[in-house]
Amino acid sequence: MSKSLVEMTAEIIQSQISSKQMSTEEIKAALNDTFQTLKSLQESESTGNDAEPEESLPVMDPKKSIQKNKIICLECGHEFKMLSPKHLKSHDLNSKEYRRKHGFSARQPLCAKALSEKRSLSGKERGLPANLRKAIEARTKDTPKKK
Repeated sequence: MSKSLVEMTAEIIQSQISSKQMSTEEIKAALNDTFQTLKSLQESESTGNDAEPEESLPVMDPKKSIQKNKIICLECGHEFKMLSPKHLKSHDLNSKEYRRKHGFSARQPLCAKALSEKRSLSGKERGLPANLRKAIEARTKDTPKKK
């Protein structure tokens, strides 16, 4: 006897909950998404048509994905301290494409805010390298001052 879509959905989400802390809203969203995916797979299987690939929607609001102690991948929903090039490659993206796709500026670090602040502070404590200091001075000399 085959399982119903509801039973399969419940099993999938139960195993997900056992390995990852999820809020009630996340559980509801995961149940709905999983059920809809299974339903569309079942329909495409019964009609013999391949499921049309949908434009993937972000897991959450991009502005809320970069948090104090973690960054949430908008492609899969996994949490990291930093989105590595290796992880982004698993989604067939590089950091530039990821930023563009989700509306981040080109200079937005793809890491948790605490990690970014720690790196910035560490760099400031070490001081500016001599070559960088010279380049900044040369640039400020070349630019005309506005009155």
